[in-house]
Amino acid sequence: MKNLAGRIVLPMRFILPAAGCASIVDGTNQVLSVQTQANGESVAGAECALTSNKGSWFVRTPGTVSVHRGYDALNVKCTKAGYQPAIQSVASTTKGMAFGNLLFGGIIGAGVDMSDGAAYNYPKLITVPMNPVQTATASPGSSSATGSSPQPVD
Repeated sequence: MKNLAGRIVLPMRFILPAAGCASIVDGTNQVLSVQTQANGESVAGAECALTSNKGSWFVRTPGTVSVHRGYDALNVKCTKAGYQPAIQSVASTTKGMAFGNLLFGGIIGAGVDMSDGAAYNYPKLITVPMNPVQTATASPGSSSATGSSPQPVD
């Protein structure tokens, strides 16, 4: 029994501390996809700027981009001719492994991961809704060039 406990406990002494640092395994950058839609259909070719306190990144939809992870929201602004500019704020979430880091890696490891962004994730897919620009159209009651105009009476 003592030998069995040694076989289990000894490896765990090395594995558990490493598991606590798992939040840094993914690093401080994250690849995510951005797409734009209008009326439930894909809008290709929109130019999107993604900004946070960690920097700015650019992507044409649909596309992927590598961003720096962070606690702050990722602000996305997409533009395309024929569409109104679309702005969306995307919140980050804390990775579950960050709490393991706090338990096994200590307060210093958790603090490092939180300050450099490694403890956070953005959604893997960001869908930005866009609205087409409204164009002016003639109303049914307006006069047209083919209609008759009143003639003066002599």
